[in-house]
Amino acid sequence: MRLIHTFSIAASLLLGAALAQTADPARIRVPTVQVGTVATGALLELDAVLEPVRQATVTAQVGGNVLALRVAAGDTVRRGQALVQLDDREVRANTARSDAAVAQAQAELRNAQQVLERNRALQKNGFLSAAALDGADNQVKSAQAAVAQAQAARNQASVAQGFAALAAPFDAVVLTTHVQAGDLALPGRALVTIYQPGQLRAVAQVPASRVAMLNAASQVVVVMPDGQRLTPSTRDMQPTADPVSQTVEWRLPLPVAAANLRPGQMVRVQAQTAVSAIGGGDNQRLSLPARAVLRRGELTAVYVAAADGFLLRAIRVGAAHGDTVEVVTGLRAGERVALEPVRAGLPGAVAE
Repeated sequence: MRLIHTFSIAASLLLGAALAQTADPARIRVPTVQVGTVATGALLELDAVLEPVRQATVTAQVGGNVLALRVAAGDTVRRGQALVQLDDREVRANTARSDAAVAQAQAELRNAQQVLERNRALQKNGFLSAAALDGADNQVKSAQAAVAQAQAARNQASVAQGFAALAAPFDAVVLTTHVQAGDLALPGRALVTIYQPGQLRAVAQVPASRVAMLNAASQVVVVMPDGQRLTPSTRDMQPTADPVSQTVEWRLPLPVAAANLRPGQMVRVQAQTAVSAIGGGDNQRLSLPARAVLRRGELTAVYVAAADGFLLRAIRVGAAHGDTVEVVTGLRAGERVALEPVRAGLPGAVAE
């Protein structure tokens, strides 16, 4: 009986020890990998800004107070949709004045034609000289020119009246509004800026000394604020340099499928250049498996193995090569990082 009791106690102690060992967080073993190096070309990074490929600023072509601003920033508009209504009383008055001038010119033309017909009858019967008939004929031609001039002025007034109601020239999104109801819109003043959605490009200012290197880049990606990496559809390096800053504008149109992007956002452009483009020789860059990188919102980090566990350290990564990524900053060669960052973040986790 005592033997059975002793065996039960021993079994209970062994089971308790096993449970304690399982529950002990210090027993969490996480595999690690050593940070290595890879020979690559230079990775150049540039700041860039997103801007629309197609953008238009609707401006006032006639003067007048803004009676109504019919859109707000962020609104989606269709081609021909009203954007701004200006006070058109003055232009409507000009149109009415032009209509009256056309009617007057037409009446004078009819009068001149009637005089010419009577003079022709008189000249045929010998009661009027040829010189007088020529004068009547010239009066008709002058009246015809006056009618044409008045009609041209009426057309001009009608066009000006159309400028009072400003509409969208294409399907677009309102980027910003520059006026409010009650403002005075003089000719040339910007009223509304619109852009065509779905067609954005990253624009970077490249130092003139780096233009040739970037033109020969083997790979170019645009890194979005959320970490999304997009490959530009084309690369458009402008032919002229700014004489003051000595930079060249580099336009990188993004794929149409890129969503949730807005003009004005800051992005990063990463260009991978060949080794020969930087003067020969190997350019060693740190690398590690992509699955070792922890991404949480704006944070890109790894868990670095330490004597008593792991330390979370922010890093900046570069180009991806298959299952590995380049490390730009944050690590040193020879350090070991956790291959399973989620487990490495648990309390008491240690390197395997």
